Amino acid sequence: MAKTASASRSRKKRQRDDVRLTGDRLVVEHPDSGEHKSRSGLLIPATAVPAPKRCLWSEVVLVGPDVRAVHTGDRVLFLPQAGLEVELNGEDYLLLRERDVQAVMSSPDGKDLQPGQYL
Repeated sequence: MAKTASASRSRKKRQRDDVRLTGDRLVVEHPDSGEHKSRSGLLIPATAVPAPKRCLWSEVVLVGPDVRAVHTGDRVLFLPQAGLEVELNGEDYLLLRERDVQAVMSSPDGKDLQPGQYL
């Protein structure tokens, strides 16, 4: 069963790698925006939750050719309203422009600690 899960992930990664972005576009994982439970245990459906007013962190999946400060695998901070939802291979992602990124957290191995600045 583990072999089929890893084979499925590698097939999706290959299919995702076939997509080439243009300009300064980024594709990030879709943040969890589903159902939530209140403190008292009531289930709040996703349609009743107000739009978030805080920035969210998400991992970068694809990077366009003109992106200067972000690399695949980095985590970026952004407003969820700035992104457009896109479906790739049956999974939901967000499409952002580099200028919509508020901060970058580089890979944990310590490389690329200075993300640069978008002008």
